[in-house]
Amino acid sequence: MSFGAAASRTPDPRFPRPADDAACPCGTGERFGGCCAPLLRGAAAPTAERLMRSRYTAFVVGDARYLEETWHPGTRPDAVELDPAQRWTALEVLDAEVGSVDDTRGVVEFRALWRHGRERGELHERSRFRRQGGRWWYLDGIVD
Repeated sequence: MSFGAAASRTPDPRFPRPADDAACPCGTGERFGGCCAPLLRGAAAPTAERLMRSRYTAFVVGDARYLEETWHPGTRPDAVELDPAQRWTALEVLDAEVGSVDDTRGVVEFRALWRHGRERGELHERSRFRRQGGRWWYLDGIVD
């Protein structure tokens, strides 16, 4: 487990969908409409960390298509299946190595909390990203 034409997507009602003026799920403290929403709607992520944060938000809101579209074609699975019973509840970015607007590679380490019914857990991952063709792509991650 790891973390275009999006404007025309119909949200899955089984997942939460924050209003544009609500706090963004990715934990920046910014409003959703000015943080991850533009990326989910098709804007390019300027850095590897912003892509990682938007991918976390895509897990929160159930946007499997965005996850597929931002996964590097060389490592992307055939399909991304999301469980509407799994709720992602918090994100903490622990470290970001390179991955700025001028870099071609980046690494972001994060911790994401989740719950599924009465079960609770944590995903700790070091994600690798590549900038190619003017955009950032998620490559893969090492999960602890």
